[in-house]
Amino acid sequence: MSASSADSGATLTVALVKAGRTKIRYPAEPVRDDGTRITVRAPWAAPGVRDFGFVRFEPGDVFTEHYWRDRWYAVKEVRTGSGQLKGWYCDITRPAVLRGTELLVEDLDLDLWVSADGSSVLRLDEDEFEESGLAGRDPSAAEAAVRALDELENLARTEGLAGLVTERRRRRWLVSVDRTG
Repeated sequence: MSASSADSGATLTVALVKAGRTKIRYPAEPVRDDGTRITVRAPWAAPGVRDFGFVRFEPGDVFTEHYWRDRWYAVKEVRTGSGQLKGWYCDITRPAVLRGTELLVEDLDLDLWVSADGSSVLRLDEDEFEESGLAGRDPSAAEAAVRALDELENLARTEGLAGLVTERRRRRWLVSVDRTG
């Protein structure tokens, strides 16, 4: 992939690893790679329907997934096959690593769900995170994971996540940085 956009016709394999084991691997269409953030698009990859109570992921759903090489999270915009926004599912992860055509992402158990209208912001799997033992094995990674979850939750409750994943917001931020320093 080029530094500014995805190579046409290329396919990446997203490999989501958890506790040293591959949780899921699936093909994804590269959308953009700016050197820091990699964006891919993929259909719902698991078999059948997964009903969380607050959202259902099902065949036909499309995920536009944003992974950062310098941030401890991934943000996945979830839409129905007809394009209706369901919301954003955020995984707390180590920074993503692109190796050839494989996008390697290490899941750190913590998650955040934000409904399409922003009225529901749910912290998920904090019990799994505690049980994982990461705080004992790698305290700095555990601290980074909790900070990332707090940051995403704060952003979701104040500005919303849509701006995080659009280029317009990034350009505004870059302009404000240029003006301040």
